[in-house]
Amino acid sequence: MHVIALSLNYRKASVEEREKLNFEDSEIVPALHTLRDQKSILEAVIFSTCNRTELYVVTDQIHTGTYYTRNFLSEHFNVSLDTIKDITEIKVNDDAIRHLYRVAAGLDSMVLGETQILGQIRDAFILAQEEHTTGKIFNKLFKEVITVAKRGHNETEISKHAVSMSYAAVELAKNIFENIKNLKVLVLGAGEMSEESLLNLTSNGVSDVTVVNRNPDNARTLAEKYLGNYRPLNELEDALKDTDIVISSTGAPDFIITEDMIEKVKGNNKERSLILIDIAVPRDIDPNVSEIDSVYYYNVDDLSGIVDSNLEKRKEEAKKIDSMIDQSIVEYLNWVEMQGVLPVIEAMRTKALNIHETTFNSINNKLDLSKREKTIISKHMKSIINQMLRDPITYTKELADERKGAVQLTELEHIFGIEEIVEDIHERHHEEYKKREQLRKEKQPIRK
Repeated sequence: MHVIALSLNYRKASVEEREKLNFEDSEIVPALHTLRDQKSILEAVIFSTCNRTELYVVTDQIHTGTYYTRNFLSEHFNVSLDTIKDITEIKVNDDAIRHLYRVAAGLDSMVLGETQILGQIRDAFILAQEEHTTGKIFNKLFKEVITVAKRGHNETEISKHAVSMSYAAVELAKNIFENIKNLKVLVLGAGEMSEESLLNLTSNGVSDVTVVNRNPDNARTLAEKYLGNYRPLNELEDALKDTDIVISSTGAPDFIITEDMIEKVKGNNKERSLILIDIAVPRDIDPNVSEIDSVYYYNVDDLSGIVDSNLEKRKEEAKKIDSMIDQSIVEYLNWVEMQGVLPVIEAMRTKALNIHETTFNSINNKLDLSKREKTIISKHMKSIINQMLRDPITYTKELADERKGAVQLTELEHIFGIEEIVEDIHERHHEEYKKREQLRKEKQPIRK
C-alpha cells in the first residue's frame, strides 16, 4: 500500500487559484465518497481551509492513484488536469507522511507554527472516519500525527511567540501607522480569526473597535468581550465612513466590500487613508478597491512577506518538533512493515493456544485436579508455549524488513502447519473490509 498527498498551497498557487479550488463544508462529504470511489483509491481524507486544499489517499498503485487523485480534483472544480499538475504538489509514501506531520504541526503553514490548522485536520479526519473512507492505515497514521502535533505545541515554545494571519494583519497596521492606539478599527466577521484580530488589537492599545457580522448576536457577543461596538452587516457601508483600518475574515463566498461601496464611502473625503486588510479566502474585499485614491488594500499573500520578529525563535522551536516527527515516522513505518507478518504471528499463537487448550482439557479429564492445580498447570503450559514461540516470533518480525520476506513467511507457514489458519485470518480481514465498505456505501449521499 502507498500513501499519496496532493497539496494545493500558497507556495505554488495564487490566492485566486486557492479560492477556486476550495471545498465548501457542504461539499466535503460527497467529495470524500467520490474520491474514495476512484480507481485504486482505498482510503481518503480531504482537508480544505482558507489557505490550502489537501487530499490524502491510500492506494495500491502509485501512478494510478496519483492520476485519479488529480483527475478527481480536476473534474470536481472543472479545472484542466494540466493546471492541476502545475499548481499542486504530489508527495508519495515517506514524503507524503512527513508532509502530513508538518502540516498538522503548523510547520508547513504560511505563518510558521500556527495552531489552528491542527484542529482543522483533526476535524477532517474524524469526518472521514465517520463516513468510513478511512481504514487501518489512515486510522493509525492520523492519530499518530495529531498526537505528535499536540506534543509539539505543548512541549515547545513555538506557540508562545504569537504569530498568525490575524497577528500579521495587526503587525502590518503597526508598520503603516506610527501609532494605532487612537485609530478606529472595523473587524468584519465574528469567527476565530476575527477574535484573534481583536485580541491582538486590544493588546496593542486599540480601544475603538467595531465588529460587523451577518449575525448581529454573534457580533454583539464578540464585541462585548473586547469592550467594542457592534453593527449588523446591512450597516457596513455607514460604519466604513468613520474607519481607519478594516480587518476582514468571514466565510462568505463573494465580495462583501466592493469597489462601488468604497467609492461611496470615500465620497469627497479623499485625503483620509483607509487600510483594507483581507485575511479571508475566498476574499471578502474586491481587490479593485486599491485603484481608489488613499485606499490601501492587502490580502493574505501580502501578509506572508511581513517580517516577523518572532520567526527565528519559531524556527528554533520547529527543529524540536521536527525531531519528534522523525521519531514518530520511524515508529509508524515499523508498524506498517509489521502488518505483513502479523497474520503469521497471530496464526502461530492461535495454533499454540489451540494445542494448549486441547492438551489441558485432556489432562483435566484424566486427573481429578483442584482449582489451584488447574491454574498452576495452565500457567506453566502457557509459559512453555511462550518460550517456544519467542524466537520464531522474533525471527518473523525481522522478516518485515527483508525483501525476500514473503518467501520465508510461506516457509514458516509450512513448517508450523498454519497455512489454513493464516488463510482464515486473511479471510476475516477481507470480511471486515467488506463490512466497512458496506457501511460507507450506506452512508454515501445519493448523487443527483
